[in-house]
Amino acid sequence: MIRLVIFLVVLTAIAFGAGWLADRPGIVAIHWQGWNIETSVLFAAVSLVSLVVAAGLLWSILSTLFNLPTLMSSSLSSRRRSRGFQALSRGIVAAGAGDARTARRAAAEAERLLGHEPLTLLLRAQAAQLSGDQSAAEATFHEMAANKETRLLGLRGLWMEAQRRDDLAAARGYAETAAGEAPGLPWAAQAALDTRAAAGDWAGALALLDRNNRSGVTDRSSVKRLRAVLLTADAMARQAVEPEAAREKITEAIKLEPTLVPAAVLAGRLFGRTGELRKASKILETAWRETPHPEIAEVYVHLRDADGSRDRLERARTLQRLSPSGHPEGALAVVRAALNAQDFATARTAIVHLTYEPTQRVCLLMAELEAAENGDVGKAREWAARAVRAKRDPAWVADGFVSDRWLPISPVTGRIDAFEWKVPPIELGGPVLEHEMETAMTVVEAAANARTQDAVTVSPAESAPVVPAEPIIVTPEPEVLPPQPAPDARGRTQLQAGADPDTSRGEASEPAEQRQRA
Repeated sequence: MIRLVIFLVVLTAIAFGAGWLADRPGIVAIHWQGWNIETSVLFAAVSLVSLVVAAGLLWSILSTLFNLPTLMSSSLSSRRRSRGFQALSRGIVAAGAGDARTARRAAAEAERLLGHEPLTLLLRAQAAQLSGDQSAAEATFHEMAANKETRLLGLRGLWMEAQRRDDLAAARGYAETAAGEAPGLPWAAQAALDTRAAAGDWAGALALLDRNNRSGVTDRSSVKRLRAVLLTADAMARQAVEPEAAREKITEAIKLEPTLVPAAVLAGRLFGRTGELRKASKILETAWRETPHPEIAEVYVHLRDADGSRDRLERARTLQRLSPSGHPEGALAVVRAALNAQDFATARTAIVHLTYEPTQRVCLLMAELEAAENGDVGKAREWAARAVRAKRDPAWVADGFVSDRWLPISPVTGRIDAFEWKVPPIELGGPVLEHEMETAMTVVEAAANARTQDAVTVSPAESAPVVPAEPIIVTPEPEVLPPQPAPDARGRTQLQAGADPDTSRGEASEPAEQRQRA
């Protein structure tokens, strides 16, 4: 459009000039070397313009002829680069689709046509990863790390490869290098933080978290929570050898997150050991109001070593009054304390409303209550067997990993603050249910043995006073639970088919029936 306007303006100027010259006739005379040339002004002007145009055309033709080799070379190079980028595009699409063979061929073609273009190195590394050639991929990432333009990309690739082969030291080194060169790079900052935490370098992780916060890499809304988690982990690591430093760390964590359960539990234990019972109680009660948790109840009830079982029962009742409406943990704390105090009536009153839809813990407590109060091993075994089919209780869950204790990082992904207190999915419950069943059998056997030792003669229709034994609680080590097998044609998994509730109940009752026959 602009060119058209310029052309029209020039054409108008020429027409105006020609008309102006036509209205002002005159003669142009040239006398040179005996030559006499006379012509009109208009013809002279047209001749001059034509001469200039002809000279320009001649110069353009000569310039094109002289530059023809360069132009041909540039054209060939342009076509070559065009083909190279087409191959690069095909390779990237193939790599994204998971076609390793096509990606590898395209990477070789692109590198042949484009040379060491940064994207060709990336495509070569991706093709090697898809082919499973980790050594080739790592070598390519080293090339990228040596190039200023692709250094950060190469460092990230090397970090990923180090993580894949579980080389924590190398992964930490690459992440630290990238974070040092580009503090505002989110993946490098987070990776360096995760690797320090995975190595147990809590002080270094806290320092790096502060640096990330200053640079704006870490979300400010989550910094306070992450700092509290790292401080709690640091205090847990120091509590045995540096109790004073551990108390300082956990105090700061509680100020940041008063309702963080593991922080409250550890603070209660540490301050309880130093006799600061009021401070410990306040911390535990604050966390309990927000998240009633069995570990909080355990520490709170046993806060004073000199307390008797009745005093501990009263402290459990205090927790029950502080519990959110309808939350079962308060009642379960009372049941546990009442069983320890041999106040079976209180235990039964506290647990009765939980037996309509019992969880595994409720079933196990009922098994212990029946064995301890009445010596009814049959009912105790029945309740223990019901635990297999009962609803799961909350546990610490992170990335498909179920643990009986809180951990600051996920053992699966390495994420900080990954564990949540929630009911695990049903498909993660197989091995845990087996441990719960073993616990139930241990409790029942302990109560039955105690009753047998204390009774002189007991007939099946009579019951004698029983001194219940303290239950032996077997806490399983955290373990990564395997995925469930695919369902068979009838819609049941192999685990469900092999762990039929009726069969489990029959197997659990078989030893008791053999003892009765004996």
